Amino acid sequence: MRLLTTTSAALLLLSLAASADAETLVGVAAPLSGPSAILGKQIEVGAGLAAEANGISIKAIDDACTADGGAAAAREFVDAKVNVVVGFLCTEAIEAALPILKDANIPVITVGVRTESLTDRRAKTGWQVYRLGPRGDDERNAVAADLTQLWRDDLFAIIDDGTIYGREMAETFRAAAEQAALKPVFVDTFRPQLDNQIGLVGRLKKAGATKVFAGGDGDDIAIMGRDAAQLDAGITFAGGENLRTPPGDVPYAVGTLMVAPPEWSEVADPKVMQAFAAKNVVPDGYTLPAYAAVEVAKVALTGAESSGQPLGQALSGHDFTTAIGTIRFDDKGDLGQNPFRVFRFDGAHFVPLEDK
Repeated sequence: MRLLTTTSAALLLLSLAASADAETLVGVAAPLSGPSAILGKQIEVGAGLAAEANGISIKAIDDACTADGGAAAAREFVDAKVNVVVGFLCTEAIEAALPILKDANIPVITVGVRTESLTDRRAKTGWQVYRLGPRGDDERNAVAADLTQLWRDDLFAIIDDGTIYGREMAETFRAAAEQAALKPVFVDTFRPQLDNQIGLVGRLKKAGATKVFAGGDGDDIAIMGRDAAQLDAGITFAGGENLRTPPGDVPYAVGTLMVAPPEWSEVADPKVMQAFAAKNVVPDGYTLPAYAAVEVAKVALTGAESSGQPLGQALSGHDFTTAIGTIRFDDKGDLGQNPFRVFRFDGAHFVPLEDK
């Protein structure tokens, strides 16, 4: 991930957004200190740019990615009488903040917390939380749904590296295939971080597999692709979001599949991207999701004011046009559509599979 760059102009707009004469409407919670500060600054800058573009003010507070920091930030937001809070990257911080914000009737739009229970417990906790990003199980569910459909007529195998992450991905795919009356020709656990996977590829070739899902790291999948080409095995490998990180010395084989969310900068509104460029801001990581969260907050606040309905109702069951596309929250506060998609490596970049 490239470091987020800011200029004095970008910092100035944040200052103006926080101190505008207009009533502060949006609180921004982010880790602005400590090891996650780079990511927190992405949230702060993205929210600041959106505030400037939408004529609203924000109040950014460091939640420190800790329970104590989250609770302290929540109390500051309540004292400031913000209408909605966006941000939060850490489970500890948001779970400490939500009870305090619930009592003050302040909804929260998180851009980075994937913990499934956050929204699964919504009916029990009454927390007004909305997730503008993936759930923890979105990746494995997308792998299972997309590859089961994509490889319906292929001889496929499922392997994993023995980690919890790899096993959960592989098992979810295997169960979905079974439900679709499909059976892999080969299932195994491989040893990760080897210099070569010739033996594994040989077994896959012998089993007749032409498609292989590997629950593991990008480096291992890159090596498998290289060794499959050397053995003329005719195998296409697929992996999850871990492939987003460039491999080491071995490049991915052309045709390698990755199931991951899009790079937001590649799908964002060109006008918004131009605004980022004008401020010399690189829209890495959480910058664009934070921008979109403020856009959602502004539209929902306007809708609630005009209709007289609670803000929570204005956030639920409506489509919001944002810089990164249409956002809609379901009844639990999760995204209405799983953001993970299938991408194909073209030799230089991962591109949407439909664009191959």
